Parts: sequence; structure tokens; C-alpha cells
Amino acid sequence: MNFSSLMDSFGLNQHVSGPPHTRGHTLDLVFTLSLNADSVCPEDVYISDHHCIFFNLSVSASPPPARCMVSSRFLNESTASNFSAAFDPPCSSDNDPDSLTSQFNELCLSNLDNIYPVRTRSVPAVNPTPWFNDSLRSLKCQCRKIERLWKKTHLHVHLLHLKDLLTFCNSAVRDARVSYFSNLVFQSKRNPKVLFNTIGSIVSPASPTASIHSVADCENFLSFFVDKVNKVRSSISPSALSLPLPTPTRPIILDSFAPVSLPELTKLVNSMKTSACPLDILPSSLFKSAFQSIGPSVLSIINTSLVSGQVPAYFKNAVIHPLLKKTSLDPSLHSSFRPISKLPFISKILEKVVAKQLTAALDEHNIYDSFQSGFRRAHSTETALLRVSNDLLTHSDAGDCSVLVLLDLTAAFDTVDHHLLLERLRDWVGLSGSALEWFSSYLSERSFSVAVSKFRSSTTSLTHGVPQGSVLGPLLFLLYLLPLQHILSSFKGISYHLYADDIQLYISFKPHEMSKLQLLHTCLDSIKTWMAGSFLQLNEDKTEILICAPDKLVPKVRDSLGQLASHTKPSVRNLGVTFDPALTLDSHVSSLVRSSFFHLRNIAKLSPILSRSELETVLHTFISSRLDYCNSLFTCLSRTSLNRLQVVQNACARLLTKSSKHTHITPLLLQLHWLPVNFRVHFKILVLVYRALHGQAPSYIGDLLSPYTPSRSLRSSHQSLLVVQHQAKD
Repeated sequence: MNFSSLMDSFGLNQHVSGPPHTRGHTLDLVFTLSLNADSVCPEDVYISDHHCIFFNLSVSASPPPARCMVSSRFLNESTASNFSAAFDPPCSSDNDPDSLTSQFNELCLSNLDNIYPVRTRSVPAVNPTPWFNDSLRSLKCQCRKIERLWKKTHLHVHLLHLKDLLTFCNSAVRDARVSYFSNLVFQSKRNPKVLFNTIGSIVSPASPTASIHSVADCENFLSFFVDKVNKVRSSISPSALSLPLPTPTRPIILDSFAPVSLPELTKLVNSMKTSACPLDILPSSLFKSAFQSIGPSVLSIINTSLVSGQVPAYFKNAVIHPLLKKTSLDPSLHSSFRPISKLPFISKILEKVVAKQLTAALDEHNIYDSFQSGFRRAHSTETALLRVSNDLLTHSDAGDCSVLVLLDLTAAFDTVDHHLLLERLRDWVGLSGSALEWFSSYLSERSFSVAVSKFRSSTTSLTHGVPQGSVLGPLLFLLYLLPLQHILSSFKGISYHLYADDIQLYISFKPHEMSKLQLLHTCLDSIKTWMAGSFLQLNEDKTEILICAPDKLVPKVRDSLGQLASHTKPSVRNLGVTFDPALTLDSHVSSLVRSSFFHLRNIAKLSPILSRSELETVLHTFISSRLDYCNSLFTCLSRTSLNRLQVVQNACARLLTKSSKHTHITPLLLQLHWLPVNFRVHFKILVLVYRALHGQAPSYIGDLLSPYTPSRSLRSSHQSLLVVQHQAKD
């Protein structure tokens, strides 16, 4: 019975039921794994005291490796030089951006067709060993040749030769595999996002992809994405009683875009990340490599667009690729996917030029909302959470109760109204002339389609929403929300912070001032009214409320919230950090430790095939980045929570140095020059303080710092000391 239980734990099936021995014992067994065995019968053939067991096996032949036809150009290291030599743009005095773009695309396409024509070939659908190169293939053939020779002659000298070749071949395979993964890490070491996705695809199971096998499937996805946005907009009824806001008398800050020079454009293109879009005539890598020859033509297109205020139609076409939101979702449902928009690489160059000039004007005239941290230089989720948590902790130390409300918008970027956006660019920002005409052309007559592999849907118009996947889309959305600043700031006693479309409201009050919560209801009603008039919709299902108060006061605060009480949660996830009522972040630490060890186990699988420097890069990408994310909030952590995070860092150090768990950790951290977790928290705080004092941090962080000015002359007067804030308690 124990033996049968052991075999069952390995998934082995035993098919002999009767006694195959003359004395009635079951001693002869038939086990199968992933095979079907039937007609199992012991039969006495009178040769031995054991019976002969006959059975039939149903073995299905393994299908041949899946192959697919791929059409591509064979580009190599000499592609850029050959293309540059063949590129000879004609002299054109045309001032139409569309004509210049069409001429440029036709010339690039004809040169590519002449030098590197498209070829169709059959390739394996999946390459399980991408490091298996031609030299390894040749070496393997040589081993097979010597093996056949030894089997034919049975000479000892051929056997020795075969053993030497096998040893050399195995060593070459290991070296090729190490080299392959080392190159992956090296190429992405300065791009943590790409490195994270690359290593994640190796150590983690492949996530399901959209099952698109025909043009009809693409059309279904296109209809779903369009109907989803139309349904959201139709459910929004812009109220005639929309909250009236006085239109500010904003001076004109930008009436035209300045043309750029070729050196400026070259520097901008070299700084851009390569991206892939099916609409690209030239791959982005080739575009950057050959920019010395194509640069004047691109410069002519960019400057003509800036001066004329017209955006080429080619720049306004996008391709949508469905991407699964989470691996746990059902890939058969369209709602499980989010649309990833891809625009031509050259269009992003034009948007970069415009964004640079527009951002400079916005910074110069201080147009941004001071409490908006999304998509802004020197602003981040960490600075936003640091300000919010600092305010909540300060009031908690003073004995106040606080209520934090997290609001989320439904498809906010996709429901933006173009007419309202242009009005806000004119009235709230201060654009006019050809600059405003350029944005009008940029938003009009946009289109997109769904494309996966070789299948592509029809094209449909994009009549609302900021262009997804664009450079200017996030910036335009921030400017679209500018009136919200005046609504929120009008409610004295309610603080707020925005990160793109994530809205945080929080109010603090004394335990005997529960009536102040009525102000929160009024504020939320005003927000809903304004959003209805702006074609934005609050996602009430994702609205979450956290009550930060002593346990005995929580029921009283919840009762005072009225209808909002149903949205209260024991903890909320705010911009990637889990807040609890006591603001101890214990829940966040538990989740952080759990995810870190999950990735650490996966990284351990790669440790034998990565060098030490590459393994350290991977550890920093997967583990250190998690430990450092918003660690300026960890000043409130208990010693126990800090020790749990330190255990994660210790495990990384031991994996990197291949040390045992009994090795003392302090010398290892010194050897690696790694600061312990507690000191990394202090270091982050010091960096933020330094940046705030030198104008390199958001203004809402600098407002928390007060320089110390002694009442009399002291030796410490010139040491740039700060005032330690003390909150008086009642």
C-alpha cells in the first residue's frame, strides 16, 4: 500500500489488478505516465512461475513542430550604411506636410525594396533554444558523424574521439546559453522596464495572448473597444446645471512653435527609445542609425508642420494591439484586454518637439496644478504619497481623525471631448495662433485599427479622447483637468492630490467635529457635476475610503459618512502602496516581502547561467527596485517590519555571492557596497530634502521644510539647519 501511494504521488498509474504469480501474488506490475494502456491481462505461458502480462498501448505520434510563414526583410549590420548610400532625396519646395511625408515614405520604401526586399520563409512558431546558433549546429552534426563511425567500426579510438567531441559540444552549448542571456541583460541594463519584461518572460510562464486568427477577430476587438468608450460617453449626461466656473483671463503664452535645427533634432532622435509599429516604413533602429542621411528630409517635415500648423495624416494613424490586463483573467473575454496604441516612430519625433516647447511655456508661466504629480518632471508617485502620508501622520500625532477618499475615473483618457480640450488650451492655458491651429489639426481626423500578426481590421475614426500611446496625450489630459483645481481648492479644510486621473481627497478634524464630514459630501457632488459637464465619469465601484482614527471612534466616523460608508475599506492600495488605518504599512510590507521572494526564487533559476555582474543587475531590477519604491514612507515602519525587509536584501546578497544561510551578512553587504534597508530609507529622505532645498523637487515638498533662523548670532547660523516641526496636542 505504501508503494502504491508513493507511485500515485508521482502520477504513475498501475494497471495490473489480478495476481500474475502462480502463488496468487501481485508481483508483476505495469505503470504508465501520460499513456493509455488497455486489455491488461496476465497469461500463464508455463515458462516461469510468473505469468506473462499482455497489454495494448495507445501511443499518439508527437505532432511535428508548429511552423508559420513569416514575411520580413533580412536586415544586418551593414543595412544602415547601404541604405544611407542609396538614399538620395529630391529637391522639393513643397510646403505641404502631407506631400513631404508621402514623398519621404515612398523614397524609403523603394530603397528598402531595392536593397532588402521582403522575403517569405517558413520558421518554427516557437524557438525553445534561441541560443542554438550555426556553430553549435555544425558541432552537433560532427558529433553525430563520429557517433555513426564508432557504431560502425567499434574502434576504441573513435569512442575516445566521440567523448572529447561531446565534452566540447556540451561546454559550447553552456557558453552559448550564458552569452545569450548576458547579452539580453547587457542590452537592457539601462532600461529596467525592458529588462523586467525580458527576464520575466524567461522565468515565468508565458501569459495568454489574444486569440486572433482572422480579420473577423480583429473586427470584433475593434467593435468592442469602440462600443466600450461610446457606452461610457452615452451614460454621461452633461448637466445643464454644470458647475459654473469663471474663465480665467490667461495671457497668451504660446502663439507659434519655433522651427528646430538639425543638431537639435539629431540629439532628440538619439535620446528616444526604439519602438515598433506596423505602420513604420523604416524600423526605429534603422531610422536612428541612418538619421545622418535622412535627417534633412525629416527636419523639413517637422518644421513645415510647426510653421503651417498642420499635422500630416500619416502621423495620426494608430494601430491597436490587445494586451491581457492580468494573467489571472479569462483570455476568451474581450473585457480582459486593454488596447495598446502604437504610432509611427516619426510622429513621436514631432510630438517630442512640440512637447518640449509647450512644457517650457507651462513651466515659465506656472500653469500646472501644484498638486498634480502625474507625468511631470521631478514629480512621482513617491513625492505624491510622501505629501499625503505626511499630512495624515501630522494630524494623527495631533489627535485628529482623518478620512482618505480615493477616486478613480472610467476610461478617462478615452472620453476627453476635443472641443472642450481646445477651449481649455485657449482659455486656461493661453495658446493661440498657429500653435492652437496645430493642436486642432493634431486632434482632428485621427483613426486607428486593430492588428495582430498578419491580420488587421478596418480603420475607424477617433472622435474623442487624447491619443493613446502618444507623447502629448498625457500632457493634454493634465491640461484638460485644470478647472478641477479651482473646484477642489475652493473647499477649505479638504486637501487633495492628483496623479493623472487618480484623485485623492482627505479631510482631518477633531473627534468632536464630525459635522465637517458634510463638507466632503458637498465636494464630491461638485466634482461629479463638473465631470459630467466634461464627459468624465467617476467609477463608483472603485471608490475607496480609509478611516484613520482610534478604534473606538471608527464606528462614529463611519456613521457620519452616510452613503459613503459603504465604500470604507480596512486597507486601500494607493499608487502601489497599501495604506492601513494606523498608517503602519504592515500590510504593504507583507505583500512586498511575499512578491520579492517569489521573484527571488525565479531569479535563482538563472543564477547558473549569468555572470555575477549580470545577476546583480537582475537582482536590482526585480528586488532592489521593489524595496526602494516609495521607501521614504518607511520612516513609520516598526523594527519588525524593517527586519522583514532586511531579510529580503540578505537573501539577495547570499544568492549573489553564493554564500550559505549561516554566513554573517554584514561583511557581505560591505563587500557588495549595499546600504542596509534602514539606511537606504534615511538616504532617500536626505536626497529628497536636498532636492527640495535646491529647487529640484515639487513645491509641495519644499513647503514642508522651514530653514532654521536663530534669534541671535551662532556658529550654526550658516549650516543650513532646518526647523523640527512640532505639532501641539490638545
